[in-house]
Amino acid sequence: MEKKSKLSAFMTEAGKKAKDAFGGVVQTMDQNSDGKLDLKDISIIADTVGSAVKKGAQSIKENANEKARQAELKALQPIFEDSLDASDFSLPKLIRIANPDKKHMESELCKDSVGYISDLGDLHVVNLYTASLALFGISFFPDSDCGFYYINPVDRDQYIALEEYFTYLKTARVNELQRIAQDLGAKYFRVIYKEEQTSNINKNDKMAISLAANSTDVERKYIENRYSHYEVAAEMEFPGHNPMVPEVKYLKNDVSIQNLIALRMNATSPLQKQKLLFKMSNSCGIKESEGVKIDMALKKMNFSGKMTVAGEINSESHRYLEYEILF
Repeated sequence: MEKKSKLSAFMTEAGKKAKDAFGGVVQTMDQNSDGKLDLKDISIIADTVGSAVKKGAQSIKENANEKARQAELKALQPIFEDSLDASDFSLPKLIRIANPDKKHMESELCKDSVGYISDLGDLHVVNLYTASLALFGISFFPDSDCGFYYINPVDRDQYIALEEYFTYLKTARVNELQRIAQDLGAKYFRVIYKEEQTSNINKNDKMAISLAANSTDVERKYIENRYSHYEVAAEMEFPGHNPMVPEVKYLKNDVSIQNLIALRMNATSPLQKQKLLFKMSNSCGIKESEGVKIDMALKKMNFSGKMTVAGEINSESHRYLEYEILF
């Protein structure tokens, strides 16, 4: 009897715990608070679970879309008007003027863009859209229809067409030498432009030059052999006046020009005559290593010009301006 009594008590307690547990489950799953677990509760639970699954799927989709968006932005690198005033935005030395290509035109992410960046090895090229040029606040020489441009070495707001660059700088330096002569009060000046031949001078010519250095005929023959091009680029006479310090841009860092100005401005012993020779590669604004990078970038962008930048820089190392000035 005692065993039956214990068993009965155990079963009663177990039944109570089971009832309490079931009641807890019912209470937990009772979604409409009517005290019962029925089909309405199951339907609400199903809807809740479905909504959570949908939200999870939507979140995954949004994350995937954002990654795709960021990847597209990284590939296309569009530039927008509101980014032009940012402190970290500046135009590189080499730029290109063009219309949007097919990829940028069809991308929703590039809508209202004013250009885009091209990463070409070690070089970054900014492509400016023709319709948006006024936003950048820069000028172009000779106009804005030349494709690729390089920055003027003395004016960050001007870009020179790449194929006109070296000719433009030659003229600019000749003009600057003219203004220097005028400001320093010269009575006469002459600038001779010379292109040195890359081939060696004949040994007999060298011997003749050394033996007859004062001979006009020998000097003429020497010039003919040494230079492939020889011309008077500028020549002028002035009445002369007291010197004033000239503004120098293109040849500002040339030691010979600095010395010329200092000697002429010396009031106690003013300069009377000077003859200088300028190697044009020293002030062309582009180093040869930079020229190689530019040529590689142009090749990747399928540019087919008549010249290579590295080749022109090499040619500049054989070009000179001879400057003669009298006071």
